[in-house]
Amino acid sequence: MALKVSNRGRIAPFIVMDVMAQANARAAAGHDVIHLEVGQPSTGAPAAVLAAAGERLGTDRLGYTDAFGLPELRRRIAEHYLVRYGVNIDPARIAVTTGSSGAFVLGFLAAFDKGDRVAFAAPGYPGYRNILSALDIQPVALKGARESGFQPTVALLDALETPPDGLIIASPANPTGSMLDVEALEELAAWCRDKGVRMISDEIYHGITFEKTASSLATINPDAIVINSFSKYYSMTGWRLGWMVVPDDLCRACECLAQNLFISPPTLSQYAGVTVFDCTDDLEANVRRYGQNRDILLEGLPRAGFGPFAPADGAFYIYAGIKALGNDSVALAREILDVANVAVTPGTDFDDAHGAGFIRFSYAGSNAEMQDAVARLERWSQARNRC
Repeated sequence: MALKVSNRGRIAPFIVMDVMAQANARAAAGHDVIHLEVGQPSTGAPAAVLAAAGERLGTDRLGYTDAFGLPELRRRIAEHYLVRYGVNIDPARIAVTTGSSGAFVLGFLAAFDKGDRVAFAAPGYPGYRNILSALDIQPVALKGARESGFQPTVALLDALETPPDGLIIASPANPTGSMLDVEALEELAAWCRDKGVRMISDEIYHGITFEKTASSLATINPDAIVINSFSKYYSMTGWRLGWMVVPDDLCRACECLAQNLFISPPTLSQYAGVTVFDCTDDLEANVRRYGQNRDILLEGLPRAGFGPFAPADGAFYIYAGIKALGNDSVALAREILDVANVAVTPGTDFDDAHGAGFIRFSYAGSNAEMQDAVARLERWSQARNRC
C-alpha cells in the first residue's frame, strides 16, 4: 500500500528558483550568463558586519537566543522605527525571525485559521499564495491594474462578495516596484478597521526607493503585522534574518509558535545585524547604483520590444509587458536564457492568471551588467525579428 503524502507540499514551485537553477547549469556548461532573475543584491554585507561576525565567532559559543531574538537587536530595530518613521515601538513587540519567510509563517499561523481568506494584489510575491495554501488558508488574488501600480485598492476589496480575513500589502512591491502613498495606506487601513480585517505589511524593500519615500504601516495601524528583512536594503540575503512588529494581541501566540517551529533565529546573524544599522553610507551607495541600473533598463528595454512597465518606484525590479514579443512568458524567458544568456523571471511566478504577458527583470547587479544585458537583449530581439 502506498504511503500517504500530505497535500500541503503540493503547492506551486517558486519559479524564480527554477530559473536560477537553469541559469546556473548553463553557466556551469561554460556560458556567460547575466542574472536578472533573482531578487538579491549582488553585493555582500558591509565590511563592518563581516568584522562583527568574525569577532563574535572567536568569542562566543553561539548558543540559542530568546525565541524573539537578542534583546540588543530588538532594541536597535525599535530605535530604527523611531529614527526613520517617528514611531515608538516597544522592543517587546519586535520578533526577530529566520528571514522574512519565517515572519510570514509565524504571522499567518498566529492570525488565521484553516479556511480563512487572505487577500493580496496580483501580481505579487508568490510566497504569499504558496505559504497560505500550504497552511490551508485560502489566498484571494485581487487583479491589480497598471494604472494603480498593480496595488490593492478599496474598490477591489469592495468588489469581493465578503470581506477577507486578512489583507497583505507591499510597498515597494515585488515584482512591480510600485508603492502606496500614505493617503492610500490610510484609506486601506480605515477600510480594514471598519471590516475587521487583519493587515500584513511587507516592507522588506524599504530603504530602496527613488523619487518617493516609503511609509510604514506601523505608524498607521497598531493592529497590523509589519514584516521586514535584512536581505534587501541591508544586503544580507544568506544570513537568513528578518523581523516583524507584532500586534499586542498576537505577541504570545507568535512567541509560542517561534519557540516550537524555530527555537530562535540564527545567533551569529543577529550579532552581525546589530552592526548593519550603522552602515548607512555603504547601503545608500547600493541604492544609488540600483537607481542607475533602473534608468539603464527603462531606457534600453523598449528597444528590445519590452513594455509598458509598472511604476518602478522602488525595490530593484521592472515588471514589463511582452505583448510585442508574444503571450507566453515562460517560453520567452527560456528563449532569452538559451539565446541571449540573460536570465529573467516569467510573470506567471507572480500572477498565475495573467502573468503570461509579463517578464520581471531584477536590476540588483552592477551598472556594467545592466548595460551588457540591454545590448544582448537588443541583439536577440533584432535577430528574432529577422526570422
